[in-house]
Amino acid sequence: MSKILATLIAGLFAANVFAQAAAPAAPATPATPAAAKPAAKAGAKMEKKAEKKTAKKTEKKAEAKK
Repeated sequence: MSKILATLIAGLFAANVFAQAAAPAAPATPATPAAAKPAAKAGAKMEKKAEKKTAKKTEKKAEAKK
C-alpha cells in the first residue's frame, strides 16, 4: 500500500511539473523608448512650459489685486 501511495504522490508531482513546463510564457518584449528628441528641443519645450506657468501665476496675482 505504501508503494502505491508513493507512486501516486510522485505522479502528482510529475504532472504538476509537466503542466508548468508544457505552456511556457511568451518572452516579454522589451519596451522600446519613444523617438529620442534632441536635447535642444526638449530644453526649449521645458522653458516654454515654465514661461506659461509663470505667466499664469502673474495673471492670477494681477486679478487678485483688482
